[in-house]
Amino acid sequence: MYYDFFGFREPPFSIAPDPRYLYLSERHKEALAHLMYGVQGQGGFIVITGEVGTGKTTVSRCFIENAPAHVDIALILNPRLSARELLSAICDELEIAHPAGASIKQLVDLINRDLLKAHAAGRHKVLMIDEAQNLSADVLEQLRLLTNLETAEKKLLQIVLLGQPELQQILALPKLRQLNQRVTARYHLDAIGGNELPAYLSYRLGVAGMRGDVFSPAAVRKLYRLSHGIPRLINLISDRALLGAYAEGEHEVTPAHIRQAAKEVGGSNLGPKPAGVRGKPDLPGYLVLAASLLLAIVSTFWLYQKWPEYGFGSEPQALANETTAEQGGAIQRESEPEEQLDEQPESLQALPLVEEAPTRPDPEIPPFRFSEQALNLPEAFRGLFDIWGVEYSPQESPIACDFAGVSGLGCLERQGSRRSLAFLDRPAMLMLQDDAGNRGYAVLRHLDGDVADIVLPGGPVQVSFSSLESLWFGEYRLLWQLPDYMANRTSSGVGDAAGEELWIGARMMELADAHGGSPADNARIKRLSAKDQVRWYQSLRGLTVDGIAGAMTIIQINNDLNADVPRLLSTRPGGKG
Repeated sequence: MYYDFFGFREPPFSIAPDPRYLYLSERHKEALAHLMYGVQGQGGFIVITGEVGTGKTTVSRCFIENAPAHVDIALILNPRLSARELLSAICDELEIAHPAGASIKQLVDLINRDLLKAHAAGRHKVLMIDEAQNLSADVLEQLRLLTNLETAEKKLLQIVLLGQPELQQILALPKLRQLNQRVTARYHLDAIGGNELPAYLSYRLGVAGMRGDVFSPAAVRKLYRLSHGIPRLINLISDRALLGAYAEGEHEVTPAHIRQAAKEVGGSNLGPKPAGVRGKPDLPGYLVLAASLLLAIVSTFWLYQKWPEYGFGSEPQALANETTAEQGGAIQRESEPEEQLDEQPESLQALPLVEEAPTRPDPEIPPFRFSEQALNLPEAFRGLFDIWGVEYSPQESPIACDFAGVSGLGCLERQGSRRSLAFLDRPAMLMLQDDAGNRGYAVLRHLDGDVADIVLPGGPVQVSFSSLESLWFGEYRLLWQLPDYMANRTSSGVGDAAGEELWIGARMMELADAHGGSPADNARIKRLSAKDQVRWYQSLRGLTVDGIAGAMTIIQINNDLNADVPRLLSTRPGGKG
């Protein structure tokens, strides 16, 4: 829900093992090197261990995506199997046909024939088992027997075991000494170091589509202390901290956001401490227990009091509270040093200042009445098009966004908050839902503090925006002006590359004059290619820096150049109110 607010294309701190998000710390590079060593055909076992959440699974996915073309990898994710079940699962992964009730000997023979056939074809088989600490001793012994399959020159099967540190203890058991002697490479994956954390955060934010620092230096230090450098905890705490910052309308994550996020996910109590971090003196067990119980009671009471502020509870109420936090428009950070305010992306500094709404609805402004004023979807689109001076007939054009394209307009659907609306500064259609689950729409024509002008079939009326927010859970749609080259492409279906370059070049000359730091800088910007000019502007405005002039970029260009288009927050020179 905070992606639009911060400018992300996707969640930057998902705990899914996406190889694109693997930050290759020195430790992860070594772990990958050990895995790459395994595909050289040496045979035997490779063991990669690490604490929970240190990135073992993500490293393995990265290895799978980058393995040489001649390598076939069988991946077992659920190792809580008997020996026969495991052999059957290996056959499934290697696409070896086998009878449903095949014995262990039959399965081993089938696997052996497949390995010999692959060897003759110049291919190499690798078996990877995740969460290998869950393998029983009997199953591990059966795996050892699989490594006996060999030719005169080489072992036919390489087995990679990935597991938690206790896997090493299991392999050290006397009855598994033969397997332990066949481990050709071992590596223990530690947590990342404190000096690597800023680069880790920047890398993941960059992959998600954002350039720049969201976490203050103090927040990074706090994050390391509470996560102990464990990537999964870093991701969980960071994700929740971004949500907390979004709920408060802040574009920078502070130590307070980190501390609160860690409490919510339990990060301050999870994971081993990294080397070099001094712990508190040990207390007698009963004192620790008593202190823990007291802390739990106090924390529970505190969190209950802070529930609305941090958006716990049901999703609709959390979203309503988050949007309420945005009622003031551009948030002033009175408690932060002035130099931190200067570090905001210019897109935030350039937001139109909205008069702060009162903490309580103004009794003189009537509330929004859902049963009487909510519109259905065709009525809402008709009202939105009317603001742009376009007559829309749902009967003739059932798909409103297709009609927008042939009318020279773009149709944008997003999830966000009041601050998102302020950033785009266009009239918007809000999707609403009442307590009974009924859905309707309100077309927001103008917004000034807590005064919202909404469009009804009988004409515009004023209602309290706070009463709308209690029914709005973040989904909105708006229209935006297509450049001529886009409008031509929409109507003809043929792209206009030359027209795009001319349109961008003309506007970038104006923007360079307005925002360039010096005459020399202005000249440098004007000499850039169209794509690099777009990158410069996107970086200037805190947008996703991809060099593509999409909806968000074009809307901001038109805002900067006071284009003659309807605006949500104010009447600009040469523009429509």
